[in-house]
Amino acid sequence: MPVSPTYPGVYVQEISSGVRTVAGVPTSVAAFVGRARRGPVNEPTTCFNMGEFNRRFGGLGLDSSLSYAVEDFFANGGGQCVIVRLFEPDVQPNADGVATADFPAAFVLAAASPGSWGNQLTGKVTIPTANDALAAAASKYGLTSADLFDLEIADAATGAVEVFRNLTSVAGSERRIDRVLADQSSLARCPLPPTGKPLPAAVTFDQGNDGKPLTDATFQGDMDQKTGLYALKKTDIFNLLCIPPDVRGGDLPKPVRDAALALCKSERALFIVDPPAAWDANPDTAASVAQTAQLATPLLALADADYAALFFPRLIKRDPLRGGQTDVFPPCGAVAGVIARTDVNRGVWKAPAGIAATLSNTDGLTVKLTDEENGLLNPIAINCLRTFPNIGRVIWGARTMKGSDQLSDDYKYVPVRRLALFIEESLFRGTQWVVFEGNDEPLWAQIRLSVGAFMQRLFRQGAFQGTAPRDAYFVKCDSETTTQDDINRGIVNIVVGFAPLQPAEFVVISIQQIRNAA
Repeated sequence: MPVSPTYPGVYVQEISSGVRTVAGVPTSVAAFVGRARRGPVNEPTTCFNMGEFNRRFGGLGLDSSLSYAVEDFFANGGGQCVIVRLFEPDVQPNADGVATADFPAAFVLAAASPGSWGNQLTGKVTIPTANDALAAAASKYGLTSADLFDLEIADAATGAVEVFRNLTSVAGSERRIDRVLADQSSLARCPLPPTGKPLPAAVTFDQGNDGKPLTDATFQGDMDQKTGLYALKKTDIFNLLCIPPDVRGGDLPKPVRDAALALCKSERALFIVDPPAAWDANPDTAASVAQTAQLATPLLALADADYAALFFPRLIKRDPLRGGQTDVFPPCGAVAGVIARTDVNRGVWKAPAGIAATLSNTDGLTVKLTDEENGLLNPIAINCLRTFPNIGRVIWGARTMKGSDQLSDDYKYVPVRRLALFIEESLFRGTQWVVFEGNDEPLWAQIRLSVGAFMQRLFRQGAFQGTAPRDAYFVKCDSETTTQDDINRGIVNIVVGFAPLQPAEFVVISIQQIRNAA
């Protein structure tokens, strides 16, 4: 603030530089939506490795294509993902799929989430022996020693044990059992207020079930309630969306694909699309079948197809839950892992394809495509997964689903689309400070400085074409972009342009002999 001098002398004040740093957002947070063995339903949950996924969502499950996709993601270099577990209630009895246990004359406990995993829970109530420590605890909570009891809950499947001491059934107490379990337990809940102090007892939870295959309505959910796909509205950011088919060997329904594409557009993310199972039913004709099907009926409407990328064929790998027998799995999780790995090693502007984009945790592909077959699919925006000698299985395509040669779209390539999304999201978050500032040249100068510094940083990292900044990007915010009419309406216009790197998709080598005429 300005100095108000009152005495002769020297006054020192600190002045802000006026530079607001624009930080780049994460680029490779993958979201997975589908069934899991356990865990919260319709709640996005972040996992950083497969061990964390195993603890929170029960690991691999025969009826959970999502679990195998998550395994592929981490095996191929993924580092952070968001899991949205969905659950379709089964027929009676116990349609909600939650295992319960009834303690005599006191309360009912239920597993923390639906699933047959809850049938492995056991509970035990003990009444502590009266002593000074118990009396002190009771006095602390405004209770008597006779009001308190202890509860132990054990999970036989994982070996996890939770012990809660000094619980009560007294209304209004902070130690009331339903409140404590809701706040501290990952295994059990008390769905109804307790009715009295329990007798010492040990019980088993039972009647939990894993539900049934998901319907289109459960997948899509409700935007207002933020369920299904729209549960991702509750998470801060995701960049890649993977929705493997719910039934092994099946397909994702078209209404779900359409809803997922619309969500990706609104959230600035890329939808990784799995190929239909029918395309590779016959490996000998798979390429022509895929070409005919995609030309006749595209999997997604072309209007927003630049927010999606399709990869073909499916993966073959061993299933540890079936004694190591091989089975067919969708590629979305593995592709997301390779994209995340490429972002870390090279940057979001590098195409996640080529001999460095190797696929791990796979034993083969359902179709071994030739160069000629690859040439049928690449021009219609089907990214091929290929097998090469001494290299292995790799991603050999980097086009969005709007990348058909016939369309000549600005966002033909995946790295260009993702770089634009990265810049958009970073600037959206990094310019929030502009709101309600004075709309005149001092503000415009600050905007040009902060946004220009961000773009210059990307240029120095190799994100754009050109040998000089003027060839690579521009930032405009002045009286030309923001007229007096805009100022009167409270609008400031910022124009940012960039020259993206286009992948070297076709390499042509010309060879000529040098002949000596002498």
